[in-house]
Amino acid sequence: MRRAALRLSALSKGLLLPGRGLTQGPQNPEKQRGHHFQEACSPIHVNHVRDKLRDIVGASKNWRDHMKALEERKLLHSFLAKSQEVLPPRRMKDSYVETLLPLGSQPELREKYLTVQNTVRFGRILEDLDSLGVFICYKHTKIHSASMSPLSIVTALVDKIDVCQNSLSPEHDIKFSGHVSWVGKTSMEVKMQMFQLHGKEFNPVLEATFVMVARDSENKGSAFINPLILEGPEEEELFRQGELNKKRRVVFSSSSLLKMAPSAEERTAIHEIFLNTLDPKTISFRSRVLPPNAVWMENSKLKSLEICHPEERNIFNRIFGGFLMRKAYELAWATACNFSGSYPFVVAVDDIMFQKPVEVGSLLFLSSQVCFTQDNYIQVRVHSEVASLRDREHTTTNVFHFTFRSEKDVPVVFPRTYGESMLYLDGQRHFNSMSVPVTLRKEYLVEP
Repeated sequence: MRRAALRLSALSKGLLLPGRGLTQGPQNPEKQRGHHFQEACSPIHVNHVRDKLRDIVGASKNWRDHMKALEERKLLHSFLAKSQEVLPPRRMKDSYVETLLPLGSQPELREKYLTVQNTVRFGRILEDLDSLGVFICYKHTKIHSASMSPLSIVTALVDKIDVCQNSLSPEHDIKFSGHVSWVGKTSMEVKMQMFQLHGKEFNPVLEATFVMVARDSENKGSAFINPLILEGPEEEELFRQGELNKKRRVVFSSSSLLKMAPSAEERTAIHEIFLNTLDPKTISFRSRVLPPNAVWMENSKLKSLEICHPEERNIFNRIFGGFLMRKAYELAWATACNFSGSYPFVVAVDDIMFQKPVEVGSLLFLSSQVCFTQDNYIQVRVHSEVASLRDREHTTTNVFHFTFRSEKDVPVVFPRTYGESMLYLDGQRHFNSMSVPVTLRKEYLVEP
């Protein structure tokens, strides 16, 4: 009862309380913002966010000038704080931002966001969320005495994106909102929501949690950020959840199958899968057959290659993280579509760790694979690596996890090797991170 009351109060104040999934039904962000965020300015056009980010850091608008811009940023080192204590604390509402994607009122924008099924491209939404998250963090860390920010703020992790409604029409306006919800010494958690206009009200579509890190002006070392002032029980709850999220990520990482053996329960499950695929006609560990309505995991793969052109660079002249997410999502969706024989829709995105930046000019290799299925749910893992044109060494940059829901039940995916068995268990762990699998109406479809 206390949590429900807190959430109701938070919605009335424009705050985003944690939760696995959003409440169905119409919500109006203008009403949600309420008195608490009255100081927030009018919504920014989503196309202007990246332009504002370039102005904040003094990024080059032409690739030929990018080296000059980087040299100029070296002069900003003197504005960096020596400790967090000397920075002025900020409130959650100080970083609150609303952005508008006016697909309904500006039809010329639709082409970029349109799918052939006349829905909205979710990959483009991922790009917009990434830009918005960075912009929110720059609002939190704004230094009034400097014309440009000395901080390089980058996306470290997409902790979770929960989708509660997939009926995205390309003919209705979309609104994003968000603010900083937790801070450490050099990192921040950002909560964001997305709504779409239906009639006179905005309905919630998704809730996202991103983790951003602050680096120095040359993006070579960590930098301190402003502490956070908590105003009321709702904000205290948000901050507490941020602390719990951090601890959960540490536990999840320490129990990774790349570091520790599977649990006894997981080992038993893998052995049962192995026994279910033995050929009953022979007495051999090597003779394997598929049960009915099953697919070997090795036959559920798709791959793609991208050349990383300057057009896709971010404000720090590395490849834009939103672009990487869009390409990974579109390959994952194609994999789920090919596997299920239907148009699946995304219900969750989680644990996208940006391990290494992708340089302009790199060759980006994406490998997608169905690693776990249950009923009509499909868990897809996308592995991203780059190859330098100079030394041709391959380096892992990202691992993406997407949960899709198909219109119908899908085949059971079976691992054949020990390595695939670990992928299966990892996929099962990510699938189970959804507290309750999302159930949506059949007509709620999202394609890439």
